[in-house]
Amino acid sequence: MQALVAERAEDDPDALYEWASVHDYLGKEQEAVPLYRAALDRGLSEPRGAQGMVQLANSLRNAGAPKAVVDLLRNQPSYETTGDAVQTFLALALRDAGRPDETLRVALTALAQTLPLYSRVIANSPQIGRSY
Repeated sequence: MQALVAERAEDDPDALYEWASVHDYLGKEQEAVPLYRAALDRGLSEPRGAQGMVQLANSLRNAGAPKAVVDLLRNQPSYETTGDAVQTFLALALRDAGRPDETLRVALTALAQTLPLYSRVIANSPQIGRSY
């Protein structure tokens, strides 16, 4: 992979993303984080942009930075490519940050969208209405 990445321009967002993914796969999250950030900053296009955001969040969480994940994902939309992965990793980071009520709120909000009969009941629950 390193040889393939070396064939691309140094600031190529796709190459940076792939190189970050390799580091992630090898359990080198600390090294993957700046590579994901660089890929996203340089305009990583979809569908890799959505995947890069989620993978950056997961690397940050695995590196012990749940607050950084919450800050990163707090206002991120869901993407067709990744579905509710943004909300899933946000909930995990909130849990890691010791914020169980917010964890439940995020998780139930994402889940409510999939419930054919009870989505409105869950979405209108007083526990869901509070912001994080």
